[in-house]
Amino acid sequence: MRLHRRISRRLAVTATTTLTAIAVAGTAVGVYAGTGSGAAETVAPVAAAAALPLGYGKVTVGDRTFITDSAGRSLQLRGANRGKYPGDRVSEADVKEMAAKGLNLLRLVVQWQYIEPQKGVYDQAYLDYIDRVLGYGDRHGVFVMIDMHQDVFGPYFGGHNGMPAWATRDDGLPFEKDPDGNWFNDYFQPGVQAAFDHLYEDADLRQAQVAMWQKLARTASPHPSLLGYDLFNEPMAKIKEGEDLPTASARFEQGQLADMYRRLITGIREVDRRSWIFVEPTVLVGEGVPTKLPAFDDARIAYAPHFYDTSVESGQDWDPDGGFVQRYEAAITAYAKANRLPLVVGEWGPPTARTEGNRRLVARQMEAMNRFAVGEAVWYWCKGTGGYCALDPSGAPAPGHEPAFAPYARWIGGKLTAHSFNDSSRVFSTAYTLPLTAVGTTEISLPDEVYPNGFDVAIEGLATKAWDGTKNILSVYATGIPGSRIKVTVTPR
Repeated sequence: MRLHRRISRRLAVTATTTLTAIAVAGTAVGVYAGTGSGAAETVAPVAAAAALPLGYGKVTVGDRTFITDSAGRSLQLRGANRGKYPGDRVSEADVKEMAAKGLNLLRLVVQWQYIEPQKGVYDQAYLDYIDRVLGYGDRHGVFVMIDMHQDVFGPYFGGHNGMPAWATRDDGLPFEKDPDGNWFNDYFQPGVQAAFDHLYEDADLRQAQVAMWQKLARTASPHPSLLGYDLFNEPMAKIKEGEDLPTASARFEQGQLADMYRRLITGIREVDRRSWIFVEPTVLVGEGVPTKLPAFDDARIAYAPHFYDTSVESGQDWDPDGGFVQRYEAAITAYAKANRLPLVVGEWGPPTARTEGNRRLVARQMEAMNRFAVGEAVWYWCKGTGGYCALDPSGAPAPGHEPAFAPYARWIGGKLTAHSFNDSSRVFSTAYTLPLTAVGTTEISLPDEVYPNGFDVAIEGLATKAWDGTKNILSVYATGIPGSRIKVTVTPR
């Protein structure tokens, strides 16, 4: 959630490049010396850099479970959200620019109200738009997670978004927008609460929701860029008399929400058996409350919580001594660990990263996500001088958002054992052990903006490498025996 969100008070708690590769005692050292940005011409074209391979599986390494390709490579995702509003539909230029900045994930925001504006009548133009966006992902090597978005149920309630008006049943109960402008409190209006209850309980609405998702899956599933479906953004439910939010959240996650997820998973699997399906907990995870969601009987389920600090969302500068990141990490990791699920943070980012505290928050969040998540999508892909925009007007990372565009290993040809980037020294390092079965190429994104004068590469272990300056991808080809360790270190020139 965005825009002054806070939990209600109801909460009871190109020049030529020279490449020198020397193999001595199992260590390869490479130097990439370019001019200008360092994005020199291709030394060895790396066709796989934009490949979107099929055959996903998963592998658990330590406490994290990674999505893998058919070669057994582990996938890490860095991306952004886009497409929530009619005025900011995703263009090919957006996806191309994301790829140029090293991102490989678009969380595409869509809404039921646009897919099916009238009961039983689907908007083919909107479905064609979604199809085009996935085509952009196919062409530019960017995965797409389709997010079925809602905020305060839908447009019936004061212009919010999500479910169509025809699917909104408020029992004639009142709705009044929060007088202080805290839109999150609109969730607790009686009409909104009733609408959520009907969505989960009424047989015709249940059937319509499944049919809508199947219609969408038929459009999306042929695309190799489709990573999967985020079933329901920031789920909410009716709160019963006498319940505090943690109690209501637990009851909802174990009952109505789990039931809805099972219906949608079953419906989607009749159309698409390849893609990942992402489930979200309630927003209380942001308050350090662990989810009570049960496990789901499907081999390709992933977990997609959001990572927002309530006080920051309400306008305060982040307090690094407040314990938010620690509480969140403790609350969020248990469910994914217990069920061996890939964890991809679907939304995160402060209303502005230009203040000192919030700048530090962004850095700390990225540091934490590198520990517990295998992917993330910052809110929001736009250009501006403030707000949630991750880019400044020129298209460079907005002040404070630089960690979201840092180097990272997008594909790891083995089991990841270490991964870090130092914002001050701009030294990137990753290490992994080679798998027993297949050996794939490790691909590392090294953005121009991080290494404007080029960089040096040192590799420990038996491996060769190639630099693709058209995509800013360093590829490492390991030649060691299974189980041996590869370490790659990149330092600025």
